[in-house]
Amino acid sequence: MKSFKRIAKIVLLLMVLIGLFIGYAFKVEPTRLVIHAYDLNEDKGQSVKVVQISDIQVSETYTIKQLNRLVEKINQLSPDIIVFTGDLFENFSTFQQKQQVTESLSNLKATVGKYAVWGNRDYGGGAFKIYEDLLTNSGFNLLKNSGVNVTVLNDKKLFIGGLDDGLLGYPDVDQLLSQMDDSFDYKIVLMHEPDMADLLKDTSINLLLAGHSHGGQIKIPFMKTMTTSLAEKYSDGFYTINKSNGMQLYVNTGIGTSRIPARFMVPPEISVFNIHL
Repeated sequence: MKSFKRIAKIVLLLMVLIGLFIGYAFKVEPTRLVIHAYDLNEDKGQSVKVVQISDIQVSETYTIKQLNRLVEKINQLSPDIIVFTGDLFENFSTFQQKQQVTESLSNLKATVGKYAVWGNRDYGGGAFKIYEDLLTNSGFNLLKNSGVNVTVLNDKKLFIGGLDDGLLGYPDVDQLLSQMDDSFDYKIVLMHEPDMADLLKDTSINLLLAGHSHGGQIKIPFMKTMTTSLAEKYSDGFYTINKSNGMQLYVNTGIGTSRIPARFMVPPEISVFNIHL
């Protein structure tokens, strides 16, 4: 009888722990927002602040209200440059809040500019019909196998390029590279899927910024974290792509959620790069 009661208590404790885990994963962690800040090229002079967000995935579970709070948080960081590495809606066909999202993203403030690329969900769910228009009306420069020359900090030249989505778009590395030369003091390229970084490993790009992976979204200790297409090799944080020239990739773990509206041990992330030039 005593052993039965002991087993019953253990089972009850496990049920409570599982319930707490589920409640935290669905209700708490997706609403958290962590800021990871890094200094790059530190042996140089003044820095330009680049703020990256990715995979917002606006939906019934990531609302306009949450998006507005995200915008406020980013503005508090006083960025020089804001970059968005794709996946604005989770599924635009089921949550068509184009005007509200446009108004919210329009409130993002960057002293130099705002830049974005296409993600796979920006093509899917009918989003391809509105994505470019929405981003443009929100003040973003949407880069598609293209780049821009940005002058910052005492006439230093910064290249910001962007590859088209690797799953549903048509990424063209040669077209992107044709717009980049050695006159730039620092080169950043945006992409949605991180595994595409290997396509650029033999170039002179300094920093690659990606998303897509959600960092696995749910990390359970001692269990293998789930991966997704073109985010199997690189999933979160920094990676050295080319040791000889110091090229780095940073994979942002995203803001919203995909498929399951839960996160565990992978809170929503804003990444900040103070790049010295």
